[in-house]
Amino acid sequence: MPELHPSTRGFAAADVYERGRPDYPEAAIARIVEKLGLRPGRTVLDLAAGTGKLTRLLVPSGANVVAVEPLPEMRAELEKRVPAVAVLAGTAERIPLSDRYVDAVTVGSAFHWFDVDRALPEIGRVLAPGGGLAMIWNARDERSGLQQELSEIMRPLRGHTPERRSRDWRSLLAESGMFEQTERLLFEHEQVVDEDGLVARVLSVSFVGALPADARREIEERVRALAHGAEHPIRLPYMTELYLGLAASQLTDGSSGILETSS
Repeated sequence: MPELHPSTRGFAAADVYERGRPDYPEAAIARIVEKLGLRPGRTVLDLAAGTGKLTRLLVPSGANVVAVEPLPEMRAELEKRVPAVAVLAGTAERIPLSDRYVDAVTVGSAFHWFDVDRALPEIGRVLAPGGGLAMIWNARDERSGLQQELSEIMRPLRGHTPERRSRDWRSLLAESGMFEQTERLLFEHEQVVDEDGLVARVLSVSFVGALPADARREIEERVRALAHGAEHPIRLPYMTELYLGLAASQLTDGSSGILETSS
């Protein structure tokens, strides 16, 4: 298995990730299901599935869901939380599936960790003709004062850890040659937490979770101080970014190009 970025060791506390990370908005999931044609008789790969935050939301579509995740701690939590799906060890650069095995691929809050030059061809290999790709992230909405304060705590710790804002994902899909149409859509989302949930949200960030124990305790104390001054329940707003790469057979109007909408 390819070597993972050192910051991924911060995900070893999979229970913290499960408690701390938000789910995804219903409207975004509905768009994924519609545009990727997820239904009984179809197979979707949830790549770098983590604890299954996205995986579990795909199951109601009726599609056969396969989850691939490199970290054993994450896989164990995923198997516990989403027992209805097959869970395999693997990475985006080396997917443990045969050629043209899946009709769609989804990636939740993880594509920025991939070696894109290796991962995109691998995704193309396992996609059946007409297959599509969905990439989704929950971006913390820093118009919120609390989210701004959390960013001020975490920003000095990031270092060279990969981040969502490192690439223009819409252009990446459009220029890959794999898809006839790409879409970028934005959705408002909210996570409601208590004090412990706010702490888990921050500790679930890779480069925070990877800190030495004493440094993590210092961060926890700072976050708890913020929680004490916040209105309860604590509401964390997000802008959820969804990127879709669609093959010609998936287009409903025969058009090609780039679509950007919000809801």
